Amino acid sequence: MDIQSPNIRIHDLSLAAALMSAGYKLIGTNRDRNGRFYFMFKQTDRLTNAMDAYWADTLIVKARMFGDNTKMLKGRIYSEQ
Repeated sequence: MDIQSPNIRIHDLSLAAALMSAGYKLIGTNRDRNGRFYFMFKQTDRLTNAMDAYWADTLIVKARMFGDNTKMLKGRIYSEQ
């Protein structure tokens, strides 16, 4: 792992699925002691721009890929309980 690029933890399932659908690699998952589940991505300027585009409703991803990634991430959440 590159020390210069720390990880970013994302709690929002739809944001994580959108980022994966836009080509960003999920590098891990984590559940905190309160049971909150996080998706981890490598922090880059490009990722930050994609997150900003998601919140601005301008990020374009393939719909079926987004749905498939959402299902897969839900599976990760429930398999790690």
